[in-house]
Amino acid sequence: MSLQFTDAEFQGAWRELDEPQLEGGWELFVETMGVKIYRRLDKETGLYEYKVFGGLTTCTPELCADVYMDLTYRKHWDKYAKELYEKDFDGQTAIYWEVKYPFPMSNRDYVYVRERRDLDVDGRKIFVILARSSPETACEEESGVLRVKDYKQSVALESDGAGGTKVFMNYFDNPGGSIPTWLVNWAAKSGVPGFLTDMQKACSKYDSYCQKK
Repeated sequence: MSLQFTDAEFQGAWRELDEPQLEGGWELFVETMGVKIYRRLDKETGLYEYKVFGGLTTCTPELCADVYMDLTYRKHWDKYAKELYEKDFDGQTAIYWEVKYPFPMSNRDYVYVRERRDLDVDGRKIFVILARSSPETACEEESGVLRVKDYKQSVALESDGAGGTKVFMNYFDNPGGSIPTWLVNWAAKSGVPGFLTDMQKACSKYDSYCQKK
């Protein structure tokens, strides 16, 4: 079945690699470890949407895309992923993802759909992965875990011309409940660059992981 991501959504993601779209309230939030993070206030929720521009210097975009898509492998390298798998829920394929939150907060879980496209843009090879929450999916909520019903993420990956990868990421989620501001800020300032660092390490070990499967 179609996951209902449009061509325009894929195009919008990869175009950010060429011309970051930062009009309309986007502000530079932090620049660290070669990563620039912008944010924009979502007035309806009082939460921020983020755009991330950075790079992974030691892995190709195709490898990055493969690692990003491999849910089983992510459980090996992402210490925050408690559960992560793709499943058929009453005829609809979706992904279930439970994320560990620090005590005493409840873990969050996501039910979402995603799609990857490997694009040829005038000879440029660009990998785009789109994801969004799927509240219509028939997946029962777990006791003691808060369901995130409003989540979206887009990732665009392209060679940096020197053996590495240019990365664009756009994401928003509404974790619900009462989340301290310090934790929200930490997740954006430290969590995102940390995720890219972990992702780079995961890419370097992926070939070894695949050989052992």
